[in-house]
Amino acid sequence: MNPVRDPVADLRRVAFLLERSLESTYRVKAFRTAAAALAALPPDDVALLASTGSLRSIKGIGERTASVVEQSVAGQEPDYLIELTERTSGRLANGGDELRAALRGDLHSHSDWSDGGSPIAEMAATAADLGHAYTALTDHSPRLTVANGLTPQRLLRQLDVVAEVNEAFDDFHLLTGIEVDILTDGGLDQGEELLGRLDVVVASVHSELRMPSEAMTRRMIAAIRNPHTDVLGHCTGRYVIDRQYGSSSLSGRTRGGKARPPSSFDAAAVFAACAQAGVAVEINSRPERLDPPLALLRRAVAEGCLFAIDTDAHAPGQLDWQLIGCDRAMACGVPASSIVNTWPVEDLLAWADDHTHRPA
Repeated sequence: MNPVRDPVADLRRVAFLLERSLESTYRVKAFRTAAAALAALPPDDVALLASTGSLRSIKGIGERTASVVEQSVAGQEPDYLIELTERTSGRLANGGDELRAALRGDLHSHSDWSDGGSPIAEMAATAADLGHAYTALTDHSPRLTVANGLTPQRLLRQLDVVAEVNEAFDDFHLLTGIEVDILTDGGLDQGEELLGRLDVVVASVHSELRMPSEAMTRRMIAAIRNPHTDVLGHCTGRYVIDRQYGSSSLSGRTRGGKARPPSSFDAAAVFAACAQAGVAVEINSRPERLDPPLALLRRAVAEGCLFAIDTDAHAPGQLDWQLIGCDRAMACGVPASSIVNTWPVEDLLAWADDHTHRPA
């Protein structure tokens, strides 16, 4: 007798592996949509539809997703899942395991409230499944309209949703947050009162990336000195490979789109400002960013900075990318004690509150 399988779980696993390997959103969406459609049905109904060949009559179920469900309902590991597991579930980096084991959370992630691909609850559930004690939800701020940035009103509603999501967990905490744009004058793209209500604020430059070095340096330092800034996100803004489609092997081979050179700024001055303000420098694990470059990461270590190893995940499967950042951190001698997301949530929140707290 074949073992019982969960077809919804198999669909989600397929989506996770596609996301993890930076496949296009279009390919992933088919499996996430199918999983959501079947999750709304009683399991007996799903089994009946599969056994009678009627799955394709359900909105959101196509040929490939129906095949996965039919094999799963029959107790077989779906062929497509086997293929994906063999092709995409390998190591993402050569090292970094010791540091990855020390991480307790992730301070940079996006949901479908801005430019992410999945609901808040699904991002939280995946983070918990990966063993995180906490993850910060950091959707974009209003100015980034291309990414559906959150107006103050939408962000306020999101805070209520996060509170509801947290009710489903006992040992995981979804932190409130934002990835706030650093404006050209160094101001932050959200109101002071609202920023003060959030657990974590990641401040990033997304515009005017080619501005002169002196002006960019002033801009970044002004944002770093803002008491609401906790993490300086992807500090150079570079893309080392295609930022739209990527490659299934994460090898750097591109399939469209353009790489982007790093911004120019006085790294010594910026990182010294981070060290003085107690702001963490993000080690962004996205395979198309790998930001900051290793030379700058070593400079930040020399300046005595704090760090946050984050995924900048826009889909659940991308939450598994932290090993990439850990490998780069270890290569540059980043001390584990200086990485804020190795800290227990109580210490993390105390640091975010005043930037002076450190674990005992």
